[in-house]
Amino acid sequence: MSEPTQKKVDESWKEQVEREKQEPAAAPAAPSGQAPVEAAAGEAAEPAAGGPEQERGLPEARFDLFVSGLAMDALIALGDIPHPVTKKPMPNLEHARYLIDLLGVLGEKTRGNLSVDEERLLKDALYQLRTRYLAKSGG
Repeated sequence: MSEPTQKKVDESWKEQVEREKQEPAAAPAAPSGQAPVEAAAGEAAEPAAGGPEQERGLPEARFDLFVSGLAMDALIALGDIPHPVTKKPMPNLEHARYLIDLLGVLGEKTRGNLSVDEERLLKDALYQLRTRYLAKSGG
């Protein structure tokens, strides 16, 4: 019989959140004429120094990357960006609407808890996606 293994709980993320709350946001805002969704899509995320993400080769878990990822998926579903596998536009307006609604729920549930930059990113992404959705759906 094997001995039971102990679970290792990584509590460092809680400390990181507290540090981030204390520090002012250092990320620059997107230029006024540039679309935040598209700007964030081309950026490569830096892995956390020494964290478990770096060991697995994953980007650091950040709110802006989460919003940008959902927005990118919505742009793919709108057919504005080619599907990464087929390299062809594959519009799916039903899925696009779901992702846009999901971002809307995220905005509602995080209201009052976001930095100015995070709130701007989310509002800009929602505005752009909703506008593109209405143009595609004829609504």
